Amino acid sequence: MTNVYLTHYECALCRRAYALDAVTYTCPHCGAVGTLDMCYDYAALRRAVTPTQLSGFSMWRYAPLLPINEPAYFPPLHVGWTPLIAAPRLAAALGIRELWLKDDSRNPTGSLKDRASAMVVARARQLGISVITAASTGNAAAALAGVCASIGMRAVIFVPAKAPPAKIAQLLVYGATVLLVDGTYDDAYALSLQASAEYGWYCRNTGMNPYTTEGKKTAAFELCEQLHWQVPDVLVVSVGDGNIIAGQYKGFYDLHQLGWIERMPRLIGVQAAGSDVLVHAWENGIAADAIQRGGTQTIADSISAGLPSDRTKALRAVRQTGGAFLRVTDDEILAAIPALARNSGVFAEPACAAAYAGLLKALEAGLIRSDESVALLITGGGLKDIGGAMKSVSGTGGYSVGRDFDSVREAVARLQLA
Repeated sequence: MTNVYLTHYECALCRRAYALDAVTYTCPHCGAVGTLDMCYDYAALRRAVTPTQLSGFSMWRYAPLLPINEPAYFPPLHVGWTPLIAAPRLAAALGIRELWLKDDSRNPTGSLKDRASAMVVARARQLGISVITAASTGNAAAALAGVCASIGMRAVIFVPAKAPPAKIAQLLVYGATVLLVDGTYDDAYALSLQASAEYGWYCRNTGMNPYTTEGKKTAAFELCEQLHWQVPDVLVVSVGDGNIIAGQYKGFYDLHQLGWIERMPRLIGVQAAGSDVLVHAWENGIAADAIQRGGTQTIADSISAGLPSDRTKALRAVRQTGGAFLRVTDDEILAAIPALARNSGVFAEPACAAAYAGLLKALEAGLIRSDESVALLITGGGLKDIGGAMKSVSGTGGYSVGRDFDSVREAVARLQLA
């Protein structure tokens, strides 16, 4: 059933309120830029639910705080309750008090986007809809395909033909219908909207479907609970469409309204230099509805978005927490992949490594103090994009040895391993 404490939708741009049965996707007045917040009766929730009542170890542990809380609609894949990893070596190397890695690459299809897909599929089941469509550069599509496969629901995915082969392979293995678009993510997004309207398919598209934010906010819930209902001073998040950082803001906001946490962290969003319209908007004080389409050129395909669909809530997340938006180059992203892996054991795809590159930039700019605690959101695993990983270690291949141990001795001496 729908959560009885869920009261209405509110446009993040114009603040108009809508009844839950009056709209499906975005604000009728503002259009696509008017993405919706799901609003709860926090006073009543505070009286009805306490942290001690939470049960289970998946994202559905937080069902009392989610729009759908009837287990019959929950997909069976184990999504969420991913580990929070202490990274003391990295913290010491960077000169900060504490660093945590929230590793959502441990989700079933390898990315945080499983959270949004699980929530959207639960909503589709509630509505009795049998086909879901989405546009994606890979991770959202894989997440939707995997969750749909777990219950026998059909997924129709629009993906740029240039998406990494490993991500396309995931979709095909899960049995999704894959339409490879000769164009950008924005082109795929537009086509999926047209298909949804023409065929009556439920659209999972990031940002425009408010249930995506509600799924992704569970990562913030887990982060706080894993820190014993404390929050880091700063959370660093890579940003493409803006929905992940919007989801983290919503999660912290919910918990703060409930009184489960005392404050909200500063949110720092990181974009690739070749796809950085939100950085430009933040630097120049541009409103979300005045943002113009930008570039999409970056090795980090998962954060390549010319006109971020959840731009309104992404800008709000940074502005209202006193955070910042930063841009990093592709070279900095590639350098961050092995740097993060070798100092923490966490192998991130380029889009996620961008967040680590952004952390370095934030420290250089003095946006993070040495006495602060920082969390980094690991949104997707490195095996998602082996091509990007190989570029990050170009020129540092293995060392050839023969079948005899003398060649091993020579290699060990040459490499000064003993």
